[in-house]
Amino acid sequence: MAESVVPPAVSPAQPGIAPIPVRAILPWAVFFGVLMLVLLYFVGAEQGATSLISGETVHEWVHDGRHLLGFPCH
Repeated sequence: MAESVVPPAVSPAQPGIAPIPVRAILPWAVFFGVLMLVLLYFVGAEQGATSLISGETVHEWVHDGRHLLGFPCH
């Protein structure tokens, strides 16, 4: 029979991935959260009474994305 070879256990002296503190992630999380809310507004609600930009330009630019996300527009 063949002998099984067990790889040596990882020693704690080997460098690993340092954890990222929450304080470093929080500003980026807030930034991307606000950015996603603005995008969601333009895709989902930029039309009609809540329109910030007059005309149909924004509606035409996000029309396919609106249907892809399930927002009705006609």
